[in-house]
Amino acid sequence: MYFLKKDFISLKDITADEILYILSTAETMKYVLNQKNKKSPHLQGKSVVFLFYEKSSKTRISYELAAQYLSASTVDMTLSKNLEHGETLRDVGRIVDQMGADFIIIRHPMAGSAKFLSETSQASVINAGDGLNENPSQSLLDLLTIKDQKGGFQGLKVTIVGDVLHSRVGKSNILALLKLGATVNVAAPPTLIPFELSQFGVNIFFDAKKAVEDADVVMVLRMQSERQYESLLPSFNEYKKFFKIDNELMSYAKKNAIVMHPGPVFRGVEISSSIIDSKRCLTDDQIANGVAVRMALLYLLSMKGGARYE
Repeated sequence: MYFLKKDFISLKDITADEILYILSTAETMKYVLNQKNKKSPHLQGKSVVFLFYEKSSKTRISYELAAQYLSASTVDMTLSKNLEHGETLRDVGRIVDQMGADFIIIRHPMAGSAKFLSETSQASVINAGDGLNENPSQSLLDLLTIKDQKGGFQGLKVTIVGDVLHSRVGKSNILALLKLGATVNVAAPPTLIPFELSQFGVNIFFDAKKAVEDADVVMVLRMQSERQYESLLPSFNEYKKFFKIDNELMSYAKKNAIVMHPGPVFRGVEISSSIIDSKRCLTDDQIANGVAVRMALLYLLSMKGGARYE
């Protein structure tokens, strides 16, 4: 079998075997990252263009380091006057093609933007977040963190707590975890759960204690500014009373359960300081794994169908 992808847009388009192959490749990249000289020649002569219509310094830096460690050159078009003057995605894709770039990494507030760009550009397009749709590479680094700790996914119980409605990575994780054989529980107020979620085999809870019971992994999702929830929640105080991840709530999970958070952390609302600062919370591992996963994506996509996997 071969990895036959030109682009990385959605985990809907990726099989379980392909996910596992990306994770296996990322584990190899972690070996490179552990060397004193982190430079690898795999993408020498290749170029990576960043189109970040939304701010996300952590994600952009992670991708930029991944590209540089693989010896690719990088260009940030986020500051380009073309974007400031309202150039369309189709036009930007044409410009990048004419310049001979090999990759476009895009983060955009409109759902479907990455897919549209991939259909109009010869470069390999990587989705770094599109609207309320997905953030598939963030999901992959979460999966790699779980694999590092638990060895696999089959039979795991993963509980996702928080704003699923607005969470790109939450949606991506649900898609991937179900494909990999995990049981997925979701806990949130009814107003923060997409109505179609039950159709995908997800267990929906409005009681966080029941959702977390016997969980192997607890994933905490970000809450946005309080103003955004004025029509969805009575108050943040009401939310944290029932859904904040703290020691009491984690007592219902397995003793060796791990906690994950995509960051930045809203302490005291999404999660308590005692949990976020504890050894069971793996935010540092997630950040480190992010570079390895993005190195793996760039490497595999550079093969344009030539990467073989068993």
